[in-house]
Amino acid sequence: MKTYIMRVIRLMFGLLLYSIGIVLTINADIGYAPWDVFHVGFSNTFGMSLGMASIITGLAIGIIAVLLGEKIGIGTVLNMVMIGVFVDWIMFGNYIPVATNFLFGVPMMVAGIVTISLATYFYISAAFGSGPRDSLMVAVTRKTRLPVGFCRGSIEILAVIVGWQLGGKVGVGTILFAFLIGFFIQTTFKALKFDATDISHETLDQTILALTGKPNK
Repeated sequence: MKTYIMRVIRLMFGLLLYSIGIVLTINADIGYAPWDVFHVGFSNTFGMSLGMASIITGLAIGIIAVLLGEKIGIGTVLNMVMIGVFVDWIMFGNYIPVATNFLFGVPMMVAGIVTISLATYFYISAAFGSGPRDSLMVAVTRKTRLPVGFCRGSIEILAVIVGWQLGGKVGVGTILFAFLIGFFIQTTFKALKFDATDISHETLDQTILALTGKPNK
């Protein structure tokens, strides 16, 4: 039980850190990360908070991934919900200022990307399952048998196009995020001597069985 508690703490810390990174990239105000272009456009169009837009999007994507045959974990569910909750808490509290000019916005965007990279290490290393967007990427790759990079890029390009049409901000920050996120995640994992491919993620059924001794019916 102690091990599970520590893993949940690691997961929740990662999700909180990820949310801080998201708000940093948004408040940099030089263009949003691909998925956040969609989230902001969605929230503006339907008059809801950014966090709620993220939660609804995550739930919809998670359902699609399950329908395509992917198994989810408790980490997937918490990722769907808690990032949205944390983002709203941070934004409503005005804990992170909005950049007033481009010269301040660029390093703020980079700081957000670095924060998201570190957060990715924490929530993946908890081994409770991938986020819904990653699960969708895997599902599409498995179904189409196309390269994973192509599938991920296609999904994010679609998110950007739809989000932009809904009013999400596309700019230099969008390009910076697309080009730098992979590099910073790889650098972070290398610095922490972490190999994500060594992680065997626990499904929701496995977690329930481990905690209760009873399989999920």
